[in-house]
Amino acid sequence: MALKRIAHICLGAKDLAATEKFYCGALGCTRAFDFIRGGKRVGFYLRAGEGTFIEVFLQDKLDPEAPAPIRHLCLEVEGIDAMISRVKAAGFQIGEKKLGADRSWQVWTADPAGVKIEFHEYTPESSQSTGRDCVLS
Repeated sequence: MALKRIAHICLGAKDLAATEKFYCGALGCTRAFDFIRGGKRVGFYLRAGEGTFIEVFLQDKLDPEAPAPIRHLCLEVEGIDAMISRVKAAGFQIGEKKLGADRSWQVWTADPAGVKIEFHEYTPESSQSTGRDCVLS
């Protein structure tokens, strides 16, 4: 038995509506289903492309300064410029596109809970495509 892919990543959210607006409105994810407890929505699953998902659960207390074992979430995109425009049009902040040391285009934003999100668009020269080491300065 071998690993197939990452099935999902779970994120905490203080505000489910704002989080859904960010991931669905700004990033273009679609909601797959909700988690209901006692008749109340307490979370949801988002489609994140090719059988991968982002799971979101209501979490009353979020400490954005607390150290987290996950440093950021990186999503591969086709058309990074279009994603930048989409995030801006949805009213969210996003950084400037740059070519990373791995020769992939990248840009950063954050969700309403402060989770750092990196977008990657691979190039033919990307280390992810070529397998070449990524030399950092």
